[in-house]
Amino acid sequence: MTDVPRESGESIFRRALGADFDRLHPQLQRRFGVSTDDGYACVGRGTMRRIRRGPWWTVPFLQIGRLRNILVADVGQDVPFTVENYPYRDPLGRETVTFVREYRVPGRRRPSRFDATMVLDAGRGTIVDYLGTHQHLAVDLDLQVEPDGSLLLRSGNQRFYEGLLGFRFPMLLSGRATLRERYDDEAQVFRIDLEVRNRLFGFLFGYDGQFTCDYPAATTAPERLLPVRHERRF
Repeated sequence: MTDVPRESGESIFRRALGADFDRLHPQLQRRFGVSTDDGYACVGRGTMRRIRRGPWWTVPFLQIGRLRNILVADVGQDVPFTVENYPYRDPLGRETVTFVREYRVPGRRRPSRFDATMVLDAGRGTIVDYLGTHQHLAVDLDLQVEPDGSLLLRSGNQRFYEGLLGFRFPMLLSGRATLRERYDDEAQVFRIDLEVRNRLFGFLFGYDGQFTCDYPAATTAPERLLPVRHERRF
């Protein structure tokens, strides 16, 4: 693709949060400061204390999401995981950050993987989280810095895109995620807690754990982390 307009290479989280970004704990500022301008990635490695899901009837829902690395259907305790945040320019010229997570549940031959890539919709000042290997699902994110310097993230409206098809995904068939990420100064680890709930069916999926981070130099993402296709529509 040629003559693609290039947007700012500054951290999309800094741009979305504005002055509030400086209220994040310094370690969270570094973690969410990943950008092509700053030239580094963030690779986290740690352990999920618990990965859990809702009642038995949530399993088909989670298995469908698993087909395109949108949801994790596994459960377990003390599960090793990685999260890889690499900055890159997508083919549309947008500053993009990968959020690819792998979970190595004991007893499973292959790790479970949850793919996401994030961009900033500058017109709305909103980060859009594209989920899955093909960016089928676009989710608006609401970000809030808590008084202790942690980051609270809530998912909002969702759109489904495939070819010429595009529609607002009915929330009755999906879930809303609430994620909290903070830095524990005493233990010197990041702590993370996620819950996904459906307004009618209740709890669907969640995990909590801890990890440490390395910050390798990077201005592009490894091919293995990139989506199969990039969705133009926000």
